[in-house]
Amino acid sequence: MTPPDEARHPQAGRDRPVAVARWCAARGWPVHPLAPGRKTPAGNCRRCQGSGHPPASCACPAAGRWCHGFHAATTDPGLIASWWTANPAFGVGVACGPADLVVIDVDAHPAAVPGRDRVLPGIPIPERVDLTGLATGFHALALLAALRGAPDPAQDAATLRVRTPSGGMHVWYRAEGAGPFLCSVGSAPGSGRALAWQVDVRAGGGYIIAPGTRTGDGLYTPLGDCRVPAPLPEWLAGELVRTGHRPEPSRRTGPSPAPMAPPRGRQAVARAGGGRTGAARALDRVLDEVLACAAVPEGAGFTAKLNVAAYTAGGLVAAGHLVQAEAERLLTDAATRARPGQTRRCEQIIRTGLAAGARRPLHIEGRPTTVPGAERRGLHAEGNR
Repeated sequence: MTPPDEARHPQAGRDRPVAVARWCAARGWPVHPLAPGRKTPAGNCRRCQGSGHPPASCACPAAGRWCHGFHAATTDPGLIASWWTANPAFGVGVACGPADLVVIDVDAHPAAVPGRDRVLPGIPIPERVDLTGLATGFHALALLAALRGAPDPAQDAATLRVRTPSGGMHVWYRAEGAGPFLCSVGSAPGSGRALAWQVDVRAGGGYIIAPGTRTGDGLYTPLGDCRVPAPLPEWLAGELVRTGHRPEPSRRTGPSPAPMAPPRGRQAVARAGGGRTGAARALDRVLDEVLACAAVPEGAGFTAKLNVAAYTAGGLVAAGHLVQAEAERLLTDAATRARPGQTRRCEQIIRTGLAAGARRPLHIEGRPTTVPGAERRGLHAEGNR
């Protein structure tokens, strides 16, 4: 019979940390101790408590001792009992990678809002989009969802969400074969990957604080009634790929994930108000030309075809048939599939082609542009006239 403290989620703040650890492990999420009252992993041997040393040279994990955080994470009930008996005040960390978890970490820190090019890295936000009131990661994530015509993850009551002591939120999802994905640490200058301003990603190579854990700053409190991470939304998985949260092929281990469906312009044009129009057909046609280059490593005229696609998309954006952010996403997805590993070159071609196309609006039947879901969040885009 399953012990009672593993059958339900521990009552936040009222159960012992070991109950939280057992509950997580029962769901297949490897756990490791956090230093009492802190968000950082607990050290064990003197070398880790001092200057530190690489996990591979540490004998603690092999001997069944906690050390090096998620590197020693386990679901073994015996080890969990031993570790939290040694120090009942340990907090609980969950190793995201082995648990197949992707957690969207939304911050609400007081900070100056960055330039438009850094609110959503890789997505230039048109001047017509009103950013008045944008102040936290909640707003940045809502804007990203609105531009993609998708629900805001922070409002997703169908998945496990945890309020952090600082007023932020952890939104938990299951990767379910969509990964592997990597962690990020926000959009600070020089960081290698970022989803949005004040929005981090906890995945492979990192850990997340378990709901019900208390630190010196306060309690990590689960919200609502849902205690089960939902599958990672397809659109969000696509954004993680676009922003570099997937390992490079040379570093990936195991079987390759199934290829994603090729990008289509028809849905993007429809979301902008165009429907089944010549605009959708024109966009699909030029995207297909770019995608066809994937089968021809050299001599396919890739640069010219990507330039034509970007020029066409720019004209559709200028005429109000397509949202700028959608155009960039579709072009980037097609270019990545056709020429993986040439990100900078493709970005330059796309940027130049879009700018040139924007000077020549491509007027095909359709309606002016509105950012999907923008009216619900106070973010508006004026249509071209």
